[in-house]
Amino acid sequence: MARLLRKSTCLRRSLFGQLQQTTGGLLEVSSQHCLFSTKGRKKSKADAGDSGEENMSKKDLALKLAIDQITTSFGKGSIMWLGRGTAPKDVPVVSTGSFALDVALGVGGFPKGRVIEIYGPEASGKTTLALHVIAEAQKQGGYCVFVDAEHALDPALAKSIGVNTENLLLSQPDCGEQALSLVDTLIRSGSVDVVVVDSVAALVPKAELDGEMGDAHMAMQARLMSQALRKLSHSLSLSQTILIFINQVRAKLSTFGGFGGPQEVTCGGNALKFYASVRVNIKRIGLVKKGEETIGSQVLVKIVKNKHAPPFRTADFELEFGKGICRIAELIDLGCKHKFIMKSGGGMFYIGDHTFKGRETLKKFLLENETVRSELESKLRQKLMMEHAPEIKNEEVTADDADATDEEVVAVEA
Repeated sequence: MARLLRKSTCLRRSLFGQLQQTTGGLLEVSSQHCLFSTKGRKKSKADAGDSGEENMSKKDLALKLAIDQITTSFGKGSIMWLGRGTAPKDVPVVSTGSFALDVALGVGGFPKGRVIEIYGPEASGKTTLALHVIAEAQKQGGYCVFVDAEHALDPALAKSIGVNTENLLLSQPDCGEQALSLVDTLIRSGSVDVVVVDSVAALVPKAELDGEMGDAHMAMQARLMSQALRKLSHSLSLSQTILIFINQVRAKLSTFGGFGGPQEVTCGGNALKFYASVRVNIKRIGLVKKGEETIGSQVLVKIVKNKHAPPFRTADFELEFGKGICRIAELIDLGCKHKFIMKSGGGMFYIGDHTFKGRETLKKFLLENETVRSELESKLRQKLMMEHAPEIKNEEVTADDADATDEEVVAVEA
């Protein structure tokens, strides 16, 4: 009996051990299956998340991370792709009031959001040209400011040019620091279209005004202009304000290198030369007479610097005393140059079926007939635009050729 009990207990132990082994194996298999399934799920999620990153190289991914970090640190728009933005390709401009000068500038006027320098000798028409820009900006509904540092603005001249003096802000500051801080405040407001500073030579630093006559103040005005332009350049581009500095010239007594150096220099140091997008040199080359009476001056304008079009183009026009730029005289000169107005000996002019004897008779006819004047102006504008068209056509042809070669390569590879 005891033997039977011992055999039964041994049988139970062996059966129980085999059962434990089988259940343990099943548990291990199920756990491994669960582990593999979770790994597969994680891998599928990672693949779905990194599907866009797999198409990017390490260099592109690093650049994207850097751009995201800059955007979060400094705000949206701190860095962007140049050709992918929604900014207009054409530069917004304000006309100068002179048809020939607008054409010479290449973009149709002075660009917005930039620094413009107009310099030249005395009585050459610098302030008159700046007042014409103000008049054109007011026609577009803009607000303008004239900072009269020389305290010499003639309201009657401004009104005769076409400036609405009732909507023109005028400031006559006491010192250079006051004038430039005033300009900075107006530009930062973003509500002003044109600011004219007349002139850089009259922006006298306060320390020089407080000092005695004859005291030496080396490079004080140059440092003042350099600091002001550093502060103004960023706010100008944001507010799209045209900042026009009128400058005087001085004779340079000694030039390094002997002959061939510059014979005249502008006031206020070199900072304005670097910050200005357009530099215009204006000077008088002759007088306009009616009989024995002098009624105006012939002016030559040279684009010394231009960041939007090729520089060193010239334009000449007439300035009538007390009236400003004579636009009709410009149309006559350009019309004769491009054969829209025929000129023969004895001072005879021909426009279509009309014949005129003398330049003054033709001026009077164009002044009274607005339709003929506008038709002549549109023909001139179309003609002058066609002169720059071959460059654009050549660029389009090269682009089309490049596309055609790409298509040919794809066809050959296929």
